[in-house]
Amino acid sequence: MKMDLKILSSSSAGNCYVLDNGKEALVIEAGVSFSEVKKAVDFDISRIVGCLISHEHGDHAKHYRAFTDCRIAVIGSRGTIEALETMTEYRSSFLRGCDCMTEFSLGSFICMAFPVKHDAAEPVGFLICNPNTGTVLFATDTYYLEYTFAGLNNILIECNYRLDVLETNVEAGIVPKAQRDRTLQSHMSFHTCKETLLANDLRAVNNIVLIHLSDGNSNAAEFQRGIAEATGKTVHVADKGMVLSFNKYPF
Repeated sequence: MKMDLKILSSSSAGNCYVLDNGKEALVIEAGVSFSEVKKAVDFDISRIVGCLISHEHGDHAKHYRAFTDCRIAVIGSRGTIEALETMTEYRSSFLRGCDCMTEFSLGSFICMAFPVKHDAAEPVGFLICNPNTGTVLFATDTYYLEYTFAGLNNILIECNYRLDVLETNVEAGIVPKAQRDRTLQSHMSFHTCKETLLANDLRAVNNIVLIHLSDGNSNAAEFQRGIAEATGKTVHVADKGMVLSFNKYPF
């Protein structure tokens, strides 16, 4: 069965991705309106097996309640769920915390959260396994990954900025120094993204998707070319409305 990756948005304005094989759909991040998600699954929300959220910041979790109101499970780390409940004073049995490094199932998707480095309550990335996709690595809003992963088939990874571009923007007064300092401690640079990828076994990887690029501190074409040259893999830069074949095997 064919699996598509549907990119609804990938930026500081909002983030949302859908893995969809036509029978089941797994949503990753709730940073866009639920109406956009409904369009992505042809308005058949019964196919949505759940929504994973990496942390509580609005561009990743703002619209989570629309899922729970439709009785769709929203899963994040326990720290993320507690932060959302505190921020919104909202509770739901469909808002569920998970333990890091412990597998759980959503339909035919087997998922596992792992800790990442970001200025949030308990931010996580996810390993997602499915017969169609193989093993998918999802890592965003982290300045570093302390783990390496075996048997990857597809990757979505943050490639937010390049340090020299960021420093030039600070010197020009375009980016405040405080914003620069936060970026360095909360988002992944081009260099770190490349080194992270090369630290993993990429032999079975079909797609690398660079996500959450900064509007002013990145260069999509250069990032795509640089990561492709370094890894020898098919590399995409996430763009709103993009649909990619996201299968375990390329053909």
